[in-house]
Amino acid sequence: MAKGGQTPKDPASPRMQAAWKLKDSGDVVAARHEAERILADNPSPEDKAQAEELLRRSTTSRSLFGFALVAAVILVLLVVLAATRY
Repeated sequence: MAKGGQTPKDPASPRMQAAWKLKDSGDVVAARHEAERILADNPSPEDKAQAEELLRRSTTSRSLFGFALVAAVILVLLVVLAATRY
């Protein structure tokens, strides 16, 4: 679900504004692709900073993967314990 109102007050360029708008509308994949394209085109310092910020905001935290791994291990452990008991 999209969360509105997270676009910076002054996007550096129309391309960056379009990327932020995509992210705010919920199309994170397209926003990430646009930010990567902006970074590949030798952007201005403002565009570069905002594109990197957009990419940082739209990535999944590594700690989330750690918690998911711990939960999966606990689930497997509980299933194994239940299977050996019965």
